[in-house]
Amino acid sequence: MTPMRRRRFIVVSAAAAGLPVLPATAAPGPMLYVWRGNALGADAVLQLHHPDAGIARRLIRESLDEVARLERQLTLYRDDSALVRLNRGGVLDDPPFDLLRVLADSVRFYALTGGAFDVTVQPLWDLYAAHFSRPDPDPAGPSADAVAAAVARVGQDRVTLDAGRITLAPGTAITLNGIAQGYVTDRVVELLRRGGIAHALVDMGETRALGGFPDGGPWQVGLEDPASPGQVAERIALADRAVATSGGYGTQFDVAGRFNHIFDPANGRSSWRYAAVSVVAADATTADALSTGFSLLPADRIAVLARSQDVTVHLAQPDGRRLILS
Repeated sequence: MTPMRRRRFIVVSAAAAGLPVLPATAAPGPMLYVWRGNALGADAVLQLHHPDAGIARRLIRESLDEVARLERQLTLYRDDSALVRLNRGGVLDDPPFDLLRVLADSVRFYALTGGAFDVTVQPLWDLYAAHFSRPDPDPAGPSADAVAAAVARVGQDRVTLDAGRITLAPGTAITLNGIAQGYVTDRVVELLRRGGIAHALVDMGETRALGGFPDGGPWQVGLEDPASPGQVAERIALADRAVATSGGYGTQFDVAGRFNHIFDPANGRSSWRYAAVSVVAADATTADALSTGFSLLPADRIAVLARSQDVTVHLAQPDGRRLILS
């Protein structure tokens, strides 16, 4: 099954230049240490302040070990991951704790969004990826019958969760690309907090701030302009909050840009309701999942859910207008 490559939607304004795991300043007091790499198919950045270089480097190593541990459970990029083995066989005995936890969270977000967030859309990804990888694909996309057949294999009710076993209905497959990056980010934040870190910015595909800068100011991040990728459309301040963005322009299957990875589980078609959806929440798991689910919902419904979940939503409209809901 084909995994999904994710582009970066968030620009970390405070990111330091230089080599990985090196201090960004020689000034006295807590120094900024930076690691850059890849996690779960996305660019990743870890920045933390600490006065002791040895402790800072140790915590970065431990964070990367934690990311590697979680990748062995949650990614589609490793043939031996627990998720890939589940999709391949349709059943997984004695599933690891974090996979169960993410899938349990997914059930909650599925219910909250009325089914808009659904981790079982992988058959749709496989269908569109296979169609547009052909030498001369129909630019209209897969046939209606093929889409209907894939939709029939999508649905949260096709996943059975138990502490000792996860079972998928025949033909069903799971992608955690709409939640796993946020989940991994949260686990790294927890590790750093236990290690005594008070100021860090963790981005393992989605971004979460632990505290702010030592000077008391927040971390500054920029939301990318969908009409001008690489350019910042809006800057937001983060302190003990997380932000995640979903946008169809990030992964498009065809040259014309008609088909993207934001699939509507109800009809199997790509959604262009919004150019991008960014959610600011208390944790990255929530921000990640809701940015995905909200991509399919009307603004009035998003506003209701934003208030109930204590999140702020930044909607980039297809015509370039931006709307903030909270």
